[in-house]
Amino acid sequence: MQAHQATTVDVSGRAVLIEGQPGTGKSSLALALIDRGARLIGDDSVMLEARDRRLFASPHPETRGLIEVRNLGLLEMPVSEGAPVALILRLDRQAPRFIEQAEATDRLGIALPLIALWPDAPVLALRAELALDRYGLVAS
Repeated sequence: MQAHQATTVDVSGRAVLIEGQPGTGKSSLALALIDRGARLIGDDSVMLEARDRRLFASPHPETRGLIEVRNLGLLEMPVSEGAPVALILRLDRQAPRFIEQAEATDRLGIALPLIALWPDAPVLALRAELALDRYGLVAS
C-alpha cells in the first residue's frame, strides 16, 4: 500500500480520485458528490493498492473519516472502507473545452482513465458523475 495525495469518494462502488493543485476545490467537489449520494474514502490523502490488475483506494489511517470544509475546519464524515478506482478527475483551470476520449494515465502501474475538469464550472458534481458514467472503468 502507498499513500497518495488525492481526495477520493466512492460512487456506487467505484472510487473517483480527485486530484489538482491546492485551492482548486477538491474537497468542495467531494462534498457536492457526497451530497448526491457518494461516500468519502479520504480527503487529501488515501491509500492505494494494486491488486488483481485493479487499483484500490482506501482511507488513510491518519485522516480516516475527516474532510476539510473551508471556513468550518475538519469535520467528521461517514467513510467508505474503499473501492476499486474507476476514474481520476484532475481539477485544472486549463482543462480542454471538449475531449474525444479520456486521457490514459497510471497509478502504481495500473492503467486508468483521467478527465480534466475546469474547477470553476457550474454543476461540477454533475459533470463529475457524467465523466464517471461515460469514461470510468466498470466495476467488476
